[in-house]
Amino acid sequence: MADVTNDSTRRLVSKKQTLDDAYAAPANFLEIDVVNPITHGVGNKRYTDYEVRMRTNLPVFKVKESSVRRRYSDFEWLRNELERDSKIVVPPLPGKALKRQLPFRGDDGIYEEEFIEDRRKGLEVFINKIAGHPLAQNEKCLHMFIQEAVIDKNYVPGKIRNT
Repeated sequence: MADVTNDSTRRLVSKKQTLDDAYAAPANFLEIDVVNPITHGVGNKRYTDYEVRMRTNLPVFKVKESSVRRRYSDFEWLRNELERDSKIVVPPLPGKALKRQLPFRGDDGIYEEEFIEDRRKGLEVFINKIAGHPLAQNEKCLHMFIQEAVIDKNYVPGKIRNT
């Protein structure tokens, strides 16, 4: 029998990776960290916000580095916007911890350091899952959330257009 090799099924010859290739900056990257939680106010006017830092070289983002402060309710707003307007499956947020908000607790409830750190980690996982999704990267609400100091909740939903 003759050895017949079809072009469409032949293995691709791959180039060996060099150390320079392995340790070079990635072609495209998107890094988002949720850091520096700060609790503001006193009594029932207390709230915690988090710094959301973004670095990228993706062309869809016009700003390549940003840092904004966001509350848990801002993350809820983003999730609701994406659920309503996009075609992606939106991951869940870390829980609301309703039991921790009850009065007459012997601890600080939702203002305890351990709870705030667990929530921070959950919010970081949430925003990275969303921002890493190619369809979500085109949503105006995501760009506003990670790049604008103030979220305009009266914005017109839609897609970002590369100009």
